[in-house]
Amino acid sequence: MSISTIGFLGPNATFSAQAVSGLFPNNESKPYRTIPACIDAVVNGEVDAAVVPIENTIEGSVNLTIDYLIHEQPLKIIGEVIIPIKQHLMVHPTNEQNWEKINGVYSHSHAIAQCHKFLHSQFPSIQLEYTSSTGAAAKHVSQHPELMLAAIANELAAEEYGLTIVKPNIHDFDNNHTRFVVLHKNMIDLDVYIKNNNGNKTTLMITLPSDQAGALHQVLSAFAWRKLNLSKIESRPMKTGLGNYFFIIDIEQRLDDILIPSAIAELEALGCGVKVLGSFPYYLL
Repeated sequence: MSISTIGFLGPNATFSAQAVSGLFPNNESKPYRTIPACIDAVVNGEVDAAVVPIENTIEGSVNLTIDYLIHEQPLKIIGEVIIPIKQHLMVHPTNEQNWEKINGVYSHSHAIAQCHKFLHSQFPSIQLEYTSSTGAAAKHVSQHPELMLAAIANELAAEEYGLTIVKPNIHDFDNNHTRFVVLHKNMIDLDVYIKNNNGNKTTLMITLPSDQAGALHQVLSAFAWRKLNLSKIESRPMKTGLGNYFFIIDIEQRLDDILIPSAIAELEALGCGVKVLGSFPYYLL
C-alpha cells in the first residue's frame, strides 16, 4: 500500500507545508483550506494521507484535530513530525518603509498568540485578524498592498507571496515547536517509506467507567508498574454531557506483543474503553 499524495493545511508555504516537504520531499502534495478538509480528503480518497497540526509548545493541543479524529473521521495516526516554529512580521514591498504605520495584522490564532509580547509592545491597539493558516494570511496581505496590512508567517510564506520581512523572529519563545501527525485510513508502517526516525509512540484513547472512584489512578498505575513511560495525558470532552471526558495518552514506545496489550486488557477489565489511535515513528526536522 503506497503513499503518493499528501494533503496539508494550505495554502502553500504554511508550517504544515514545511512539515510535508521535510517528511515527504518527493511526494505530490495538495493544500486544503481547513484541518477537517484535510482529514475528509483522506477519507474520500482524494489523497493517500494528510499532515495536520496536533500540538504546539506554546499554545498546547490543536483541539480541532483531536476532536475531528475522535468524533467525525476516525483515521489512524501513522507518523509524527516535529518542526521548529519561527514567526516573522512581513508586509507588501510597497509598504516596507512605512511598516510601523500598518493598521492590521493577519495570521492564524496560534501564531498571533505566540507573538503576544511583540504585538502588545509594538502595536498595542492594532486590529488583529485571524485566518485559517499563516500562509493564508501572507497570501491575503500580498493581494491587498493598498490596505497597509502585515502578516505573521514563516520565511517560506514571504518567498511564496513576495512579501518583505520587516521584523524577523517576533515569537515570544525561542524553543517553540509544533507536532504534526500523519493520518491514513489504515495502520501502515511509515518506517517502510521513511527511515531514520527519532523514536516511536503509541497513542490511546481511554474512557473511564462512570461509577468507579479512583479510576484514573488505576489507569495510570496500569502503565506505571509496567514501566511504560507516558509522554502526554490529556482530557477532552465526550460531548455527551457535562463531566464526561475521554483521555488521550501517548506512550513512548511502539505497540509490542506483551506490555501494552496487557495494560489495555487490564484497563478493559476495570471497565474502561480503550482504542488504539496509532502506533508510529516520529521524526524531528
